[in-house]
Amino acid sequence: MIRKVKRFLALSSEEKKLFLEAYIMLAFMQISVLTISFKRITRSLNHSKNKIKPKKLTDEQLHFAKLVGKMITLAAGNTPWESACLGQALTAQRMLDKRNVPGVFYLGVLKNKNAKGKMEAHAWSQCGEIIITGGGRDEAFTVLSVFRWGQG
Repeated sequence: MIRKVKRFLALSSEEKKLFLEAYIMLAFMQISVLTISFKRITRSLNHSKNKIKPKKLTDEQLHFAKLVGKMITLAAGNTPWESACLGQALTAQRMLDKRNVPGVFYLGVLKNKNAKGKMEAHAWSQCGEIIITGGGRDEAFTVLSVFRWGQG
């Protein structure tokens, strides 16, 4: 616990603000995912079934998107509830759209060979060429839906 407090105190003031915003937004998204239809949560986004070529971002937008992704990942690792990939992608969308940073988030599936044909789902967000949340596993998944915000 003390280590977590020290890590938080070592963050810059901008990082602390983004961490707290991400933490609160992760809670809001967790509640939303459990109580509201997904269609309603994503109704303000442009929906597609095909991958979208990412929009080129300014250096400032790209830096900020990376910072938001870092703070979401850090906050998600410190919540007392499971902050799954969908909540993280939705949190990134809300935080970045609020600051006019365009992007997309993807929903994908993977056939789990070890679980006798069961499907595994994953969500990840992207700004420009950079994966903001849910990276590392995204390439293995077949994209089913793409949700775009801003001019992305």
